[in-house]
Amino acid sequence: MSRRTFLKTSALAGAGALTSGIGGPAAAQSHATAPRSTAARPIRIIMGGYGPATTGFSVALKQIGDRLESKFGDDVEVKYVYNIMDLGYQGQDILWLVENGVLTLGYQSSSYMTNRVPELGLADMPFLFSDTPSARAAIDGRFGERMTQAIEANMNYRILGYFENGFRHISNRLRPIRSPADLSGLKIRVLPSEILRWTFELFGADPEILDLSVAIARIKDGTIDAQENPFANTVTYGVHNYHKYHSVTNHLYLSRPIFLHRQSYDAWPAELQNEMRAAIRDAVAIQRDVHIEEEEAAAAEIRAIGGEILELSPAEMEPFRAAVAPIYADAKQRYSRDLLALVGL
Repeated sequence: MSRRTFLKTSALAGAGALTSGIGGPAAAQSHATAPRSTAARPIRIIMGGYGPATTGFSVALKQIGDRLESKFGDDVEVKYVYNIMDLGYQGQDILWLVENGVLTLGYQSSSYMTNRVPELGLADMPFLFSDTPSARAAIDGRFGERMTQAIEANMNYRILGYFENGFRHISNRLRPIRSPADLSGLKIRVLPSEILRWTFELFGADPEILDLSVAIARIKDGTIDAQENPFANTVTYGVHNYHKYHSVTNHLYLSRPIFLHRQSYDAWPAELQNEMRAAIRDAVAIQRDVHIEEEEAAAAEIRAIGGEILELSPAEMEPFRAAVAPIYADAKQRYSRDLLALVGL
């Protein structure tokens, strides 16, 4: 049995606690303003995400929870809300749900934080990393430390690690994409990032910032032509059922910060804080391995239902890279020299 299969089985076993932690958006808003219990034990930890229980992100949450329960027994009570969209939330709501303490722990792509943490825009630079090892080295090194400091300075979180969302590719329902000219006029959903919106404007597309839940609906009804995502996300959310054409552009590598409600985490005993940090560190390592397997499996699924995956040559990628030169010129004015140096610019 592969590591991925084992972890999926483990995650599904814990899915029964899915709806016991929080209700829908209205209930959560009420909960966010309610007085907090003064009970010291058990310490309740509610972990949330925005994907099915079988994704690598969800199974990583389950691994973290299992470790805490094994270590502390009845002193902790762990619950899971693997996919907040099942309860009527948007994907972006994970941010305020954790920041207000409705959830204890969540994850989200760093692009969703750029409106409050401007430094994170650097992580949205197209073609910033050439391959996965170099991207991981930056996120695990001083660049990741700066991202953590910036997020914690501007948002009510403790950042304890970074899941891998990986390299993103373009999919669409209309035609193969081999050059920026092929994107001309295509309506494409992008993450809430002005850098990413600018990227696709320079490619010649018509980008629109949309939350994931809205984007999925627009893709299904055909009012959005294209999207950009890792293959695993494309398949997880069923987009491959509507998009035949997939181009391997690797135009952006993204991480998903793992954030905890600051006041909850800071109030924990040091032993629990330390164990949570260790559990997240180990879960990130496994999630990254699972991500590679998920990408391969997703690509096979795309092909299995008749989708086309175009592997672009270095020569075909050059016009994409040339198109975003203005973003790099702007970055040299926007960000400090020491920050740019952390990513080799």
